[in-house]
Amino acid sequence: MKKLLFLLIFLPALPALAYDIKGMRIGGKEIDVKKAMPSAHCKPLEWKSEAADRRCDDAKLSLGGAEARITVFLKADAIQAFSLSFDVKELDRVKAHLRGQWGAPLAEVTETIARKDKADRKVFRMRWEQGAEYAVVVGQLEKKRATLDIARGSFAEDIYRIR
Repeated sequence: MKKLLFLLIFLPALPALAYDIKGMRIGGKEIDVKKAMPSAHCKPLEWKSEAADRRCDDAKLSLGGAEARITVFLKADAIQAFSLSFDVKELDRVKAHLRGQWGAPLAEVTETIARKDKADRKVFRMRWEQGAEYAVVVGQLEKKRATLDIARGSFAEDIYRIR
């Protein structure tokens, strides 16, 4: 009886833990993308991939007050991944927003990559994981854009693997 009570109380709260963008989650439908972002342009992928068959992109949205662009990848009408890009100058604002939304990250690091004949490169990384789903923020601090990628499993490797 206690287990049933526990499940009834806490199970409805579990979807809130998912990595969502504007109410869209991994596994959602293309119609959810169009409802959340009416300006998104959806079309078939330009290449063959096991990871996705459609993409919705060119939509602008606010990510913790920072302007971002988003691409949503779908396969068989189910959202497989999100890729957002934003100005690296907004990195602190985005980090604070994501911590507030998803809690403390599993990992957060700024690496300095020494290069022989060029200036050192600083790369910031932040990662959350929940089951097979993950969210990763990456920003090369000397560049203009940073990214937030949300996916499940090996999507990042599979999306550009041409069949």
